[in-house]
Amino acid sequence: MIKDDKLFVWHPYASAVDKNPLYAVEKAKGVYIYLDSGKKLIDGMSSWWCVINGYNHPELNKAIKQQVDKFSHIMFGGFTHNPAIQLAKKINEITPSSLQKVFFSDSGSVSVEVAMKFSIQYWYSQNKTSKKKFLTVKNGYHGDTIGTMSISDPINGMHSIFNKSLLKQIYVAKPEDARLYNKKTSKSLQQMENTLKKLNSSIAAVIIEPILQGAGGMRIYHSDYLVQLRKLCNKYNVLLILDEVATGFGRTGKLFGFNHANIVPDILCLGKSLTGGYMSLAATVVTKKIAKSISEKAPGIFMHGPTYMANPLACSVALANLNLLFSYDWEKNVKSIETILNDDLEKISKNKAVKDFRVIGAVGILEMKEKVDVGSIQKKFVQHGIWLRPFSNLIYVMPPYIISKKELKFLMKQLNTVINMEYKDL
Repeated sequence: MIKDDKLFVWHPYASAVDKNPLYAVEKAKGVYIYLDSGKKLIDGMSSWWCVINGYNHPELNKAIKQQVDKFSHIMFGGFTHNPAIQLAKKINEITPSSLQKVFFSDSGSVSVEVAMKFSIQYWYSQNKTSKKKFLTVKNGYHGDTIGTMSISDPINGMHSIFNKSLLKQIYVAKPEDARLYNKKTSKSLQQMENTLKKLNSSIAAVIIEPILQGAGGMRIYHSDYLVQLRKLCNKYNVLLILDEVATGFGRTGKLFGFNHANIVPDILCLGKSLTGGYMSLAATVVTKKIAKSISEKAPGIFMHGPTYMANPLACSVALANLNLLFSYDWEKNVKSIETILNDDLEKISKNKAVKDFRVIGAVGILEMKEKVDVGSIQKKFVQHGIWLRPFSNLIYVMPPYIISKKELKFLMKQLNTVINMEYKDL
């Protein structure tokens, strides 16, 4: 497998001749990944944050098997089907009442692209055609497609390379660290308001990841920042898009990141954990007001339609995944994970190579003083029976919610061992 992979496959965020180690997976079950070498690893990444209920779950397998015997796919133009209807209904049940219409797409990036198009078309329907720019904060990440790159962090997004191809959007300072935030002295909020005051006639929406900035730095900010941001968007007549692709469905300890602030977005983007890591599926949810306005103003339609939109297999497993999530006390599980992560990362942070640690919900982050040698440290992780995938100077843990205390303690013990091995000379 590895030989053929090296010849024919290009992996994410890597060179075509990537020298980092590669591991062939034979199967996965629960929180365990089984390699073709016979090695068994505890997954501390939830496969990039989406496998919240573990691998190879019988209930989720059943949902797909039952649907595949009916039909695996059908075009969504002119047709509908029960999996899509029931999933949209479920999303409505668990999100604020002002959010109503659900637009399905294939990935988190596309859900954000759709949100951007909805924003521009909404203002067009309101005869405010100048409102077509997006305001966001530095250190954000919203995807790798060309539109989402324009609203993701310029440095991490390699904007210097794509600069002349990207739409020009508006950036302000990133929100202060949650531990340092003060509403009265927040420079980020001041910049946000000053920019909205000056440019609101050209801004369609503010977009932000609530509470936790993901791939832009794994930064946790204060919930009051969102409270104030919602007020500013209302004051200056700008839509608020919340990108919950990474934070949605319990990852931060609340069902959605915006629940920490008790606010409601105008447009909500969902993905990743939606299907429990089984299929690629995302959703963009808009308010009744936006849906009504777009539909009443010529052309009266929304020009977007992925071929695999509302794929029945994906919708079936997503519905089963959400029902499974609500069948147990996921909040208790996440709180237990948070406690262990906090206790153990505090101990690990005593290593001189660690600059900082932070925890929210089922997310634990070690910020190292220097950039991590991924190839070197990942070999040691695998040798010690755990799977973590650092990036830049960050080593982070995002386990499935169903991980047992014993399994999580083992993962953290091995992480501590590897940190002390990798940085033994400090």
